[in-house]
Amino acid sequence: MSAADANKSFFHLHLVSDSTGETLNAVAKAAVAQFEMVHPVEHIYALVRGPRQLDRVLRQIEAAPGIVMFTMVNDKLRRELETRCRDLQVPCIAVLDPVMQVLGAYLGTERTHKPGSQHTLDADYFGRIDALNYTMAHDDGQGLESLEDADVVLVGVSRTSKTPTCMYLANRGIKAANYPLVPEIPVPDEIENLTAPLVVGLLASPERLMQIRRQRLLSLKEETQTEYVDLDRIRAEVTAARRLYARHGWPVIDVSRRSIEETAAAILNHVADRKASFSQ
Repeated sequence: MSAADANKSFFHLHLVSDSTGETLNAVAKAAVAQFEMVHPVEHIYALVRGPRQLDRVLRQIEAAPGIVMFTMVNDKLRRELETRCRDLQVPCIAVLDPVMQVLGAYLGTERTHKPGSQHTLDADYFGRIDALNYTMAHDDGQGLESLEDADVVLVGVSRTSKTPTCMYLANRGIKAANYPLVPEIPVPDEIENLTAPLVVGLLASPERLMQIRRQRLLSLKEETQTEYVDLDRIRAEVTAARRLYARHGWPVIDVSRRSIEETAAAILNHVADRKASFSQ
């Protein structure tokens, strides 16, 4: 355990969902992140749709009392969970209820009470699968001949998080490709002449890149005294990348202190702005 973890207050967090639990996990992480000196011991229960599954959950809550957060649409199971939690004197929070109540009141309609409705096999679902397939086939400079079919093409020097950002975008239904800028290797015409996709240049501070690259080599147990981690050479790479982006007028995002999610959000904003400009 690190020194930072040793100073944290640990608590049990039970996440109970009648679907995959993705929404609940995301809400819980976002909420807990606002409290610096606490650390949840997560207990995750997905696809809880019957009494037997709920009994197993309740036994574990009783064995390790803590905060319970849930997303369940079956009224009988919800009442049972809330009643047992009340008996155990543990907080029990239905995280989507406030949103559903406001939506229902505003729209004047009842909800479906269907577990996992957001995961229905509809056009959006298959669109995300198609985007994932495209992104995997166009990672790290592959598939140059079909880059015009992309929604977004990310360009950047090594260790600017191109691949994970593309995968995140693909999960949002965006066909994302990426191309690595390598010293002494000219940028191909397929990149220079792109017109249909939004091309975004990724940058990071040379010092940050040096740190990340060094850690990468250490994790691979490779030699760290190479040009790959030479600060002057990295500065030259970043300068060349800036010139390329400026020459084409590509939007630029500095990923030095951004998470993958924050970088993807900035890219999605550029996508939305581009669509808005085309519609005018």
